[in-house]
Amino acid sequence: MEMNMSFSHDIDDEYEKFIRRMNPPRVVIDNETCKNATVIRVDSANKHGILLEVVQILTDLNLIITKAYISSDGNWFMDVFNVTDQDGNKILDEGILDYIRKSLGPESCFTSSMRSVGVKQSMDHTAIELTGSDRPGLLSEVSAVLRHLKCNVVSGEVWTHNTRAAAVMQVTDEETGTAITDPDRLSRIKSLLCNLLKGSNKSSLAKTAVSNSVTHTERRLHQMMFADRDYERTSNDVRDERQRPNVDVVNWYDKDYSVVTIRCKDRPKLLFDTVCTLTDMDYVVFHANIGTEGPDSYQEYYIRHVDGYPVKSEAERQRVTQCLEAAIERRVSEGLKLELCTTDRVGLLSDVTRIFRENSLTVTRAEVTTKAGKAVNTFYVRDASGCPVDAKAIDSIRQVIGQTILKVKGSPEDPKSAPQESPTRFLFGSLFKSKSFVNFSLVRSYS
Repeated sequence: MEMNMSFSHDIDDEYEKFIRRMNPPRVVIDNETCKNATVIRVDSANKHGILLEVVQILTDLNLIITKAYISSDGNWFMDVFNVTDQDGNKILDEGILDYIRKSLGPESCFTSSMRSVGVKQSMDHTAIELTGSDRPGLLSEVSAVLRHLKCNVVSGEVWTHNTRAAAVMQVTDEETGTAITDPDRLSRIKSLLCNLLKGSNKSSLAKTAVSNSVTHTERRLHQMMFADRDYERTSNDVRDERQRPNVDVVNWYDKDYSVVTIRCKDRPKLLFDTVCTLTDMDYVVFHANIGTEGPDSYQEYYIRHVDGYPVKSEAERQRVTQCLEAAIERRVSEGLKLELCTTDRVGLLSDVTRIFRENSLTVTRAEVTTKAGKAVNTFYVRDASGCPVDAKAIDSIRQVIGQTILKVKGSPEDPKSAPQESPTRFLFGSLFKSKSFVNFSLVRSYS
């Protein structure tokens, strides 16, 4: 059986290579047509997941996608993206433009990378994945255990959402600065962290994985939280409905599409988050239209499941809606943004998060990076009791850590300032000229 599966895998690879040689991807970058953005057009042979790979490459360059038009009905995939840099300017750096051409053009290999979700072996560091119930001071406790185990955190991200927490961390051995490979030591790390995540509730769900593989951190976090079912609403969720993203799923029976429309506050990486979730839920995007209007983002997707059918039940509709809401909310950081920049050292993350915990602050999201001996860490913190963050506590923390080392960025988001609801907008309506266009029926109306 294994031999047959391997043989089938090899045939698929050879077929992909053949299709690629016959229809090499084409990338056109235009800085003339649009006044305010660089226009990137990608044409390629179609394949499930290719949209996510393209969006992921653009997102990893920290580009802002202001508009997008996607069409992949049939065997051909055609995307147009309007992008800017973080400051809203066109992309004029030839190094970045050349990277885009090579990453998405004939020299790229993105069409075959979906099978492994970007996984590859690394001897530079060991990857640790954690999922479990969120609680105040959790990051501090995890960091303290890793320090005790002589693991140095060189990079990582932590997300919290709907009482759940997920983290992907890259660590090295404290003494050698390389990946940890001893099986017994890896097993001990995994066991101690799993016990820590469970806390006093030994029946609570907690998962820990340790490996020497490299994955795309943000995509992996989405997959981990999705697997942990963070999209399921709990009895503790008392948010006003107006605070949620406006996600609507209806069926267009004449075309056998489910139409997903999303309206929410615009932010960086929003398109990646929604496309990632649709892909991981095994939905194929045939057409899409993405745009912004003031501070809001509008997204419209025409999808089918990989089995070829649109959404088939009310339960499925609710699940798609809740999963997309969760995908959007995971990266919306509630709390005060703090940025730490200093010389890296072993135990830095443990020391800083311990100071946060001692001052009754809990971390809702964190990004940890090190480069050329410098640590640049971003934390979003809230008062552990749920009250607004005390300015005096922040001043005290900055005095202990260093005024120039730890800086306050922006101010806490007001959860009440949610976008107003609006009726569903079919932005892609002009694409399909059909007198039966009005025959959209709510998915809940099944016969």
